[in-house]
Amino acid sequence: MAERIGAHPAQNVQQGTLTRLLGRVSQAVYWLLFALLFSIVLEWLGMVFWWPDQGLRHSREMLAAEAGYLQMDFRRSLVSSDPARFAQTVADKAYVVLFEWTRLVDVLGWLGTPPAVEESGLRVRLHRLYQPLAQFILAALQITQVFALRLAILLLATPVFLLFGVTALVDGLVRRDLRRWGGGRESSFVYHWSKRSALSLLVTAWVIYLALPFSLHPSWVILPFATLFAISIAITASSFKKYL
Repeated sequence: MAERIGAHPAQNVQQGTLTRLLGRVSQAVYWLLFALLFSIVLEWLGMVFWWPDQGLRHSREMLAAEAGYLQMDFRRSLVSSDPARFAQTVADKAYVVLFEWTRLVDVLGWLGTPPAVEESGLRVRLHRLYQPLAQFILAALQITQVFALRLAILLLATPVFLLFGVTALVDGLVRRDLRRWGGGRESSFVYHWSKRSALSLLVTAWVIYLALPFSLHPSWVILPFATLFAISIAITASSFKKYL
């Protein structure tokens, strides 16, 4: 009986850790899907209101521009020895899994093929419905490829956030020791606020970059948010309570 009672806390801790891990994974998937849907909706709105003359060409040019950033500036990374090939592989795999394995490309090709003159039935009606929406659907496919390419770029840039975070953590711990031995005051409000903002800044950087409706060099998004992330880590470490 005592062994059974003693086993329950360890089992509860294991279940709690697994639950938290699954919860974090589900939140990450939720934010990625939100960024993807938001970027597609922005592209559709842009095709109607902001760049109607470009139309489908806008998303195609975005895809070419993102690939160009990789080839020019991402030549080395700790994640992959060939960053450009890694990102292109991620984009190609996403296209195959989302559109080819699901036969969506075949369905769109079937809907886009003009029916014969004497043909009638369901396919003719579906073709008529598909024609005015064809550019929007193809733009969504290309934006999904842009999304996958940008996601690969963010994965390649993960060491930047780690480097900034570790440097800020060391700096914050040094400031904490100085405050501890110097008798400085501590604020639980500042600690909890900065602790919550660190993860929020990380998520915000990913969502903003993934959902941008125009091409922008990744450095203009990654470096500012990595700096803000490091500042929040430094404040969190420096404002941690002096005595455990």
